[in-house]
Amino acid sequence: MARNEEKAQSMLYRFREAQAAELGLGTRGDRRPRMASACKSLRECERWRGEILREISRKVSKIQDSGLTDYEVRDLNDEINRLLREKRHWENQIIALGGANYRRNVAMLDDDGREVPGTKGYKYFGRAKELPGVKELFESRKKEEDEENATHNFYKKYTNQGPAYFGDLDELDGELLKYEEAAEQAGWEEAHAHLREVLGLPDDTPVPKIPRGAGAPSSNATPPDNPPSAAPDGKRKARDDGGDGAPVPESDGELAKRSKPGSLVPPPPPDATQADVAATTLAHARAAAAHIPFLSVESLLPPKMPTKEEMEGVLLELRKRALVEEYFGN
Repeated sequence: MARNEEKAQSMLYRFREAQAAELGLGTRGDRRPRMASACKSLRECERWRGEILREISRKVSKIQDSGLTDYEVRDLNDEINRLLREKRHWENQIIALGGANYRRNVAMLDDDGREVPGTKGYKYFGRAKELPGVKELFESRKKEEDEENATHNFYKKYTNQGPAYFGDLDELDGELLKYEEAAEQAGWEEAHAHLREVLGLPDDTPVPKIPRGAGAPSSNATPPDNPPSAAPDGKRKARDDGGDGAPVPESDGELAKRSKPGSLVPPPPPDATQADVAATTLAHARAAAAHIPFLSVESLLPPKMPTKEEMEGVLLELRKRALVEEYFGN
């Protein structure tokens, strides 16, 4: 009878040993640790990860067999998912030991560029996708994704709209302003008629004009294209007409003089306009305070907004305070 040393040197024993190593069936002392955190060698972690990958590849190939029963397919799919979880543990341990990062979250896409369902969490391989209940699950997920894509495409056409979509170009032709002014005038006259009926005023009471601000433009009053230029002595210069009433063409010097900006009437200074607005606001506040005794004139005035210089000063003080607290503490 052959000795153990002779058996170990036989060709059949070495073949069985190589086959077991290839299949991941090592000896009892060379088995894969149950806890990945127990392995402190980066080389061993890489080795066990490669062994798990070989096992996954072998089982994925086996699950394609059409002769397997549904129970065997479910068991194989469970084992593949268990090996995938174990592979993630070994990859985390490799990262903790300073090795390569194999955990690259790359989404699996189909031919249309959409993410394949079932690529996150519990995965299905091979014939496991055709099991009863699993096929309906994939179809329901696909239906939900199609509904989400349809909803997204419906609302996508309302994005990136120009200013015309928001009505910013409605006032360019002037028709909307004329319509609004006519509606405003009709509403003003209706309100005046109601007030006249309530107060018992006579019917021939004139309708007052709508109070507008100093800078409110009117659509009826359009500025002339060529305003008449004023003479140096304050009198309007008469136009020289021919005998037949046709206008005489002006010379280049006269056109240059009329095109000068200094010939136009200068606008009123902004300080005077602001003073008029402030006086009007104060008068309205005093009139309202006379009818409402529990409110003062100051509470009815608009709030005083800080100027740009005041805001810059406040922000500068806050920045200085933050720097002092950062470097010197409280």
